[in-house]
Amino acid sequence: MRGGYLPASNFLVSVANEEVPIDASDFGQANLNLLVELTRDADRSNRDWATMLLGHKGPQTDEVSEALRRAADDEDEYVRGEAIQALVERNRASALDLVRRELAKEFVCVAIFDAAAELADPSLVSLLEPFAMPSGDDYMDGVARHALAKCKDG
Repeated sequence: MRGGYLPASNFLVSVANEEVPIDASDFGQANLNLLVELTRDADRSNRDWATMLLGHKGPQTDEVSEALRRAADDEDEYVRGEAIQALVERNRASALDLVRRELAKEFVCVAIFDAAAELADPSLVSLLEPFAMPSGDDYMDGVARHALAKCKDG
């Protein structure tokens, strides 16, 4: 569970606590369908958590990849970040394009830096450099510098 930040949906809390299955059984498939549906919920906390859980617990299926790709275009930067980070393992080329898109923005969440570090693609270096400059937020500066170093190493 994430520190004091919980989703509005009790179902998502149950998924996070591994109290409900996300598997090939009929019940598990129904849970997966609900998880995918919650990536489009009106409540931001539900979309954020559903996207994060789908990325971590969702099977390697086209349905899950499509839901994550859709979430990568969410209006909320944290939902987009969760989706893009999950896509790194599922569709590297798509994730690379999405990370580039996000790094062109003024604000970038930690998940985008984590995705950039996982991609370790030299094409991201020039986009990461501005974020690696001291900003007064030591944590974010460190995450950005880590991503930059990974991309420089390729």
